[in-house]
Amino acid sequence: MADGGKSGAALRHDSALKHTTGEARFADDTAEAAGTLHAALVLSAVAHGTVTSLDVGVARAMPGVVAILGPRDIPGENDIAAAGRGEPLFADPLVQFAGQPLAMVVATSRDAALLAASAVRAEIAPLEPVLSIEAALARGQYVVAPQTMSQGDAEAAIAAAPRRMEAEFRAGGQEHFYLEGHIAVATPGEDGEIAVVSSTQHPSEAQHIVARVLGGACHRVTVTCRRMGGGFGGKESNASWVAAAAALAARATGRPVKLRLSRRADMVATGKRHPFLYRWTAGFDAQGRILGLQALLAADGGWSLDMSGGVVFRAITHALNCCDVPAVAITGCAARTNTVSHTAFRGFGGPQGALLMEDVVHRVAAACGLPPEVVRARNFCGAPGNGDATPYGQKLEGDLIARVWAEARESSEWDRRRGEIAAFNATHPTLRRGVGSMVLAFGISFGIMHLNQAGALVHVYSDGSIRLNHGGTEMGQGLFIKVAQVVADVFGTGMDRIAITATSTAEVPNTAPTAASTGSDLNGWAAHNAATTIRDRMAQVAAARFGIAAEAVVFAEDRVWAGDVGGNRFLEFSELARLCFLERVSLSSTGFYRTPDIHWDREAMRGNPFFYFSYGAAVSEVVVDTLTGEHRCIRTDIVQDCGRSLNPAVDRGQIEGAFVQGMGWLTCEELWWDAGGRLRTVGPSTYKIPGSRDVPPVFNVRLLEGAPARSDTIFRSKAVGEPPLLLAISVANALKDAIGVEALDLPATPERVLMALHRRG
Repeated sequence: MADGGKSGAALRHDSALKHTTGEARFADDTAEAAGTLHAALVLSAVAHGTVTSLDVGVARAMPGVVAILGPRDIPGENDIAAAGRGEPLFADPLVQFAGQPLAMVVATSRDAALLAASAVRAEIAPLEPVLSIEAALARGQYVVAPQTMSQGDAEAAIAAAPRRMEAEFRAGGQEHFYLEGHIAVATPGEDGEIAVVSSTQHPSEAQHIVARVLGGACHRVTVTCRRMGGGFGGKESNASWVAAAAALAARATGRPVKLRLSRRADMVATGKRHPFLYRWTAGFDAQGRILGLQALLAADGGWSLDMSGGVVFRAITHALNCCDVPAVAITGCAARTNTVSHTAFRGFGGPQGALLMEDVVHRVAAACGLPPEVVRARNFCGAPGNGDATPYGQKLEGDLIARVWAEARESSEWDRRRGEIAAFNATHPTLRRGVGSMVLAFGISFGIMHLNQAGALVHVYSDGSIRLNHGGTEMGQGLFIKVAQVVADVFGTGMDRIAITATSTAEVPNTAPTAASTGSDLNGWAAHNAATTIRDRMAQVAAARFGIAAEAVVFAEDRVWAGDVGGNRFLEFSELARLCFLERVSLSSTGFYRTPDIHWDREAMRGNPFFYFSYGAAVSEVVVDTLTGEHRCIRTDIVQDCGRSLNPAVDRGQIEGAFVQGMGWLTCEELWWDAGGRLRTVGPSTYKIPGSRDVPPVFNVRLLEGAPARSDTIFRSKAVGEPPLLLAISVANALKDAIGVEALDLPATPERVLMALHRRG
């Protein structure tokens, strides 16, 4: 009955102009109520030890200080764990990492709070810290115990294979470096109520953690978020404890409190992408067919569980990526170290998992004297003679894997450019060019089954205007405009009728985080269901007016038609809304959606944990200065499967942004802790994120055409937030090609590239 035609349109982000003009309001732009106080954290400078005393005398006497709060001032539980239990807001008394909050100063200004926080003196009796994955493995210290996903007899297959190889490599972590750091503004109300404005990807979890720390119930806590200045997973769990700290201060003082972390505090106190250590043994034949694989994927989980369980799950389920290996045994774990608890990051373990097969492919290719692309293709799922299922039993679409690679190879002019690069390298004395590729298969859904649900609330007012609210959060990725397009499609109206509103736990409760690339899938369907309920009620009223069956009513072009669009009998949408109100028809509805056909057996490590897979391929070219190790990506060609895109303009932006962020993780973003366990890369002067000049000057992005999702996704679209990040592995592969090595620890900084050149001789 609807024919709005808004889904699939390349509309600009709903806040695009506001972002560029500065009109977009973020949490720190919220007008401060009279009497608003500011908070600052006191952070540990020791990686492991016991707090023996906390001297706050000098700080308490400083101008503007209103309160200094510690673990004894928490009315509820001193526990901010997003998963499991045992993660204190303030160390009590055990310190587990350098940067752990010890206390909080509340003052009349942010400067006063920061100054007083620096005056607090903590005495900490040191304990020996564990600062590496290897040390934690040797001690048997885990936040996620080893778990193995297997198929066939990997050990026997390796032993029987014509050739065998074993190797070890590492990939570093990554700082989220969102433009807007962590911030929360908490305002106390009557009867223990608290309202929190939070820069969070998970308002419901922030609500739960605030209620836990305050010792109350969720119905007394409202968390709202209109937009974030970036999230990338870093505001999925960490935002909750920032909100809880602000709420604690508001409860203690009876006044509104704002807690905004400085960039340095944000970087030392909040989690990163998990670094990984890989150890593997493979058996293969002379043609590069991998017959058996045993692997250990050991993440550095930091000191507490946080999101590590889900990260390890996705890493091992993506360890073969788009390839088939008949016999595998892949073990994943997260080691416990005395560093900040590592957390969700765009891709959520999928990128780290996919690195395993790329390392195997490149080393096997070198041993066989074959190009890596030939070896990868020989091991594709669905290729002739190969299986088409993952080791956990879920099938991949081999035709789409082959298609994205074929189209990327063709559009990038692979064969011609290989010849050009060889000619360049033969004549240039110091520069080396290289080209690399990547093909991905990325599963879409939360690995934790109960998170695959969403709610929405839609109102149609009597003037025909529409208010839309859902559980997803906007962090710049364009979720809100996509969901609004879905609602416009249902009602057949223009986008100008729809008001996009802040996410709020008071309007849509019990929501999942906006993560795992599921935002449009989940919230799009929930909003569609809410809007459809209202539209069907409106259709009954229109049908009675027209004297036709409700099924014959068509919503299109901002009108409601008696049959075919363009006929003589119609009502304006606003006219019908008014009529429904007069006839006492409800124009408000909730909508709910839960992802179908997914399941997972934790004991057997088998099931269908993903609703569908997204596929993509990329070819990247780099140039390396062999005298310094400096390098640059000069061209990238991408083909990405988005199904039937809800908004091609937004999806292109997501592909480009994800790729560049992935390139940063793999080439220049290096986290460095000193021997005492203190993070030393704590700002843009010491931590290098990609800049505008790091973007490939030739950057060709194309959406795969004529490939609507085969699963029943919203309008047959596919997720796009995370998968393209994996395509940046093509840059790391191109660097290997340029310098003539088959292995390279990551990130491939100029120093690592230069050392690899020296080792090669």
